[in-house]
Amino acid sequence: MTEARAVRLLRGLSGLLAGGLVALVLALVGAWFLAEQLAVPGPTGWTIAAHAVAAVVAVLAQIWADRRRNGAAVLAALGVVLVTAVVLAVQWLA
Repeated sequence: MTEARAVRLLRGLSGLLAGGLVALVLALVGAWFLAEQLAVPGPTGWTIAAHAVAAVVAVLAQIWADRRRNGAAVLAALGVVLVTAVVLAVQWLA
């Protein structure tokens, strides 16, 4: 596999993860709204805010990765993977 292909695959994976974080924020907002309507416990504002900040950071890093073709693209894509891993570890596995 050529280096360029490996970078493209990494950027594809990081794009998928960034999109997944955005979808997760939307799902959490929906769960919060539903929980409020049913008067049951749901995600807190802090949880939604933390996910939203992570999603924004991931999307911005992904945009950076998509517009670069060198080591900066790799670092930005790895940043998206790191942000996603931190969100999963801190918010979902803790």
